[in-house]
Amino acid sequence: MSTAVQFVHEQLTGKKDYPKFKAGDNVTVNYKIVEGGKERIQGFRGDVVKIQGTGATATFTVRKISDGIGVERVFPFFSPNVESVLLNKVGKVRRAKLYYLRERSGKSARIKEKRM
Repeated sequence: MSTAVQFVHEQLTGKKDYPKFKAGDNVTVNYKIVEGGKERIQGFRGDVVKIQGTGATATFTVRKISDGIGVERVFPFFSPNVESVLLNKVGKVRRAKLYYLRERSGKSARIKEKRM
């Protein structure tokens, strides 16, 4: 019984297929913006600070520097407004939550790229 319910639930919600990314990776999140009656897609490129939650409430936080000011934005994994996530660079970090980037600026705020 529960497998049938699960199947219907998956058909209705629509599973998003994002690339595998983790904290420290540089991603571009393309999301829909509705202004009045118009819709457009805008990209938000930055480093993933954290991934938290499981299931339908899972979110990830992306941080970028815009005009010298740090901007963080939280995106739900299963939001209908998130169009796509593109993986730009794979970062070399040793922890899951990169809160220390908030206090840093300039060269010390950079994340090394993992060589493949």
